[in-house]
Amino acid sequence: METIASVLTDTNWSPYAVGIGIGILSWLSFLISGKPLATSTTFARAGGMIEGVFTADKAKQRPYYKKIKLHISWQWMLVFGVIIGSFLSAIISGDFQIGVWVPSLWASAFGDNALLRVLVALTGGVILGFGSRFADGCTSGHGISGTLQLAVSSWVSAICFFIGGIITAHIIYGVIA
Repeated sequence: METIASVLTDTNWSPYAVGIGIGILSWLSFLISGKPLATSTTFARAGGMIEGVFTADKAKQRPYYKKIKLHISWQWMLVFGVIIGSFLSAIISGDFQIGVWVPSLWASAFGDNALLRVLVALTGGVILGFGSRFADGCTSGHGISGTLQLAVSSWVSAICFFIGGIITAHIIYGVIA
């Protein structure tokens, strides 16, 4: 029988348990802050704030940045929490490895060139960022919070996330048996 302490040291958690945890976190987010879980607006705000440093706050005059308001909000804590939580999880589970830039699945398909892996990951992140802003929400905003609220646009987005992810995995890695 597993204890809570032994579960924390597992490198792979049950997707059902994680899904339940995210659902409870989403409920608590609505209950405590009245806001849904979401992260992509934080990255857009950060980009606007960085632009403002170099353009003497002209970024605040752009229509998009006026709409999302360039300020530090509670979502920043969510983003930092995800980063810190991921790091702590990797440390506690013993899965953290310094200098490992290329996952084994990637290496088996494309070789162990770390620069290529980082460039592809960076490109994917930029495309994801533009897509989330174009869709007015990210996977957490639409896929978790929006579907929880039964928003049709979020259900369509979530279905498209899965379809896109499956197609992309097949294109990149082929059929994984």
